[in-house]
Amino acid sequence: MLIQQKKGNIESIDICNRNIDYLMLDWHDCHKRIFRKKTVGGVEILFKSLNEDPNLTEGDILFENDQSIIVISINKVEAIVITPKSSFELASLCYEIGNKHLPLFYENDSVLVPFEMPLFRQLSAQGYAVIKEERKLLQQLKTSVQGHSHKESTSLFSKILKMTTDE
Repeated sequence: MLIQQKKGNIESIDICNRNIDYLMLDWHDCHKRIFRKKTVGGVEILFKSLNEDPNLTEGDILFENDQSIIVISINKVEAIVITPKSSFELASLCYEIGNKHLPLFYENDSVLVPFEMPLFRQLSAQGYAVIKEERKLLQQLKTSVQGHSHKESTSLFSKILKMTTDE
């Protein structure tokens, strides 16, 4: 089955006794424009996004008819979970992780990173309160630094700079 775009999210529709089939994705598959995978029910999906960044998320609907719905579900992975105590600690933490060009996720005042033992040891040695947990990595932060502009910047880097200079 060829899918070219998502149809909405399961949270915003009435299921009406339809069968829900899940397409299980890893967090890093959510931004791929093209992939081929099978749903839990065995339906082969060929996804070719019309958009440059499809930005697939938990609960997105790829297909629906009167009998069934195919929905995205993100697999849990081992993650490093850090809950910073202050905005300064958040900025320092993001700097440490950003220097390694690793993806950052944010959930309930915690920063999450896919688990890597060297990073876990480094952050622990530096005094951060880190834990290892199985988590769904859902809200990836846009962490790239934008070019110089006189307009208000919305990158994570500029937000952290603003937070640390306002204190």
